Amino acid sequence: MASYLRNWLFSQGVEATSPAPTIIENPPPAETTDDDDTETIHGGNDNDDTPPSFPSLNSAQRLAPSAQQNVVPRILTDSELMPPPPVPSLAARRPGVASSTGSLAVPLTTVKPPPKPSAKRGKVALAPGHGPLDWANLKKSGQDLRGVDTLLRVTPSMLKQHNTREDAWSAFNGRVYNITPYLPYHPGGEKELMRVAGRDGSKLFALTHAWVNLDYMLDACLIGFLVQSP
Repeated sequence: MASYLRNWLFSQGVEATSPAPTIIENPPPAETTDDDDTETIHGGNDNDDTPPSFPSLNSAQRLAPSAQQNVVPRILTDSELMPPPPVPSLAARRPGVASSTGSLAVPLTTVKPPPKPSAKRGKVALAPGHGPLDWANLKKSGQDLRGVDTLLRVTPSMLKQHNTREDAWSAFNGRVYNITPYLPYHPGGEKELMRVAGRDGSKLFALTHAWVNLDYMLDACLIGFLVQSP
């Protein structure tokens, strides 16, 4: 390559007296040793989609394989298995009697007849226009269902005076309600609701239908709160 450049320069009319240009050739790369840690890191090959080995070839998992890989599970014999519970003979079994060796008897709740109800509650046919939706509409109508201008502190003696069909008050869980407008809407009938007129009906209400939200049912009929007599 150097001789070619010399001949080309002289052919271009370079004077012979001019010093010949010096061409410096690149020196050969120096040899690297294993101790040289200044090597250049390049990216991987884009065409190499081979996943890496897992575990890696020099990992502890490959050097020390698990001892359980060569273990074959042992099948238990019949004597080593848990024996079934003893079953009494059908002739010795009696319904409702528990067996000492393992009970397969019918539970007592299925062999005893259910208790008879102490009293039957008859269904009451309400008058037309006195269903639950009708009562809800009456509360929304804005009609005065309390009969008082402000909330009162009602003593038991005051409560006892309101025990008639036309003027019925009752107390439930410390709150006093005017149950007079609700009498024709009561699903159990007016007679059942009049049993608590003029007195505290919390206990009877809890025994009859404790799941009913009474505060929401009679919120528009709230008169006041039950207090002790001075």
